[in-house]
Amino acid sequence: MKKNDKTSTDSSSLVSDKTSSSRRNFFKKAAVYSASAVAASSLLSPVKLSAEEKDDKFITEEQPWATSLGYELNKHPYGVPSPYEHNVVRRTTPLLSSAGDMHAAVSLTPLQDLKGIITPNGLFFTRTHNGVARIDPNKHRLMIHGMVKNPIVLTMEDIKRYPSESVIHFLECPANGAAEWKTPQFDSLQFVKGMVSCAEWTGVRLKTILEDVGVDPKAIWMLAEGGDGSSMSRTIPVEKVMDDAMIVYAMNGEALREEQGYPVRLLLPGWEANLSVKWLKRLEFGDKPWYCKEETSKYTVLLPSGKAIQHFYPLEVNSIITSPCPEKPWTDLKKGDIVEIEGLAWSGKGTITHVDISFDGGKNWVEAKLKGLVLPKAWTRFSYIYKYEGKELMLESRATDDSGDTQPTVNQEKKIMGVEGVYHRNSINTWYVKANGEVHNAQMRS
Repeated sequence: MKKNDKTSTDSSSLVSDKTSSSRRNFFKKAAVYSASAVAASSLLSPVKLSAEEKDDKFITEEQPWATSLGYELNKHPYGVPSPYEHNVVRRTTPLLSSAGDMHAAVSLTPLQDLKGIITPNGLFFTRTHNGVARIDPNKHRLMIHGMVKNPIVLTMEDIKRYPSESVIHFLECPANGAAEWKTPQFDSLQFVKGMVSCAEWTGVRLKTILEDVGVDPKAIWMLAEGGDGSSMSRTIPVEKVMDDAMIVYAMNGEALREEQGYPVRLLLPGWEANLSVKWLKRLEFGDKPWYCKEETSKYTVLLPSGKAIQHFYPLEVNSIITSPCPEKPWTDLKKGDIVEIEGLAWSGKGTITHVDISFDGGKNWVEAKLKGLVLPKAWTRFSYIYKYEGKELMLESRATDDSGDTQPTVNQEKKIMGVEGVYHRNSINTWYVKANGEVHNAQMRS
């Protein structure tokens, strides 16, 4: 629309005379009308436009993208995010790697920037023990042997011939939050809780394949071995294998990414993510556990008594507030503004049933609303509408699942687990919200 374009001048129009038919005057009045409409019909505080806002050139003037051709449709045959989203990426730190070597390291999901419960493939957290394997799917094989009647070797084509299904589940490293065990280390949601993501997985139930194999009833353990350079291996109870274990080859509607185990991985919903072995090449059945390197030197929990817990599989109920957080503070809010507190909850034991929020470090609690899909062993969104008062807060969330488990406080957890364990940390997280809206990582200890 050019500045000399005519607009309607009837009595119901926002424009009352011919001289006000310019684009600038139209949008000045439309903006005032919109502000009053929003104030009357939503939870947002009434909007009062300043003179500068009424003359906002991004409203009153045509922008370059509205007056020129966009780039050609197939410039990016595989779609890419907008360049304006360049900060929404996974991140690493030498503190969470082997002596700074990024072959044995973890890359964390930007929870603060995600919406809904599905993590995009390019942002899904990644843990490697020997770098990311690049495997030719045409040469990859999955061998199933041991205490079985009919040992087999499957190609990818063989695996995909079995009836497929899709499920939504989270994966979480048992070391998620490990750096926070003794005291807060990171002033960042991404580094505090970014070793968890949630996706739709497609593949075949492992028990369906095992019907053709015939597992010996005396075989109560299964060894899963990966095809990467570390031969990452874990021992898994057959009871879990026959429950909901899957062999998956697709994630969020497309083939697995290489860092997620392409061309095929194991999926054990609700259990430690390292058990969902990537680049899966071998399954062996036996009558006793293998005690692999990753379940002896790692992924065990040292108790105050000096004993270590092994075969510590299901992940406990957990939650985190994602807005506000250190990366998404409230510094732009004014006293009286209405704002949504939002977060994520999950449990490896079942379905989230309840989330509470505290503003005073756990002394008092209010119930949050669960929103969107509420699925077992998947992320669940929670929300609470809050009137900002411009005062200090000790903001916490506390989730409960349908097994009856509720997140413990830091003190409750340490009383049982001691101070040396770094795995399965699910105690309540605290954000210290300053009076000016800044948000910092904190721990409540009483």
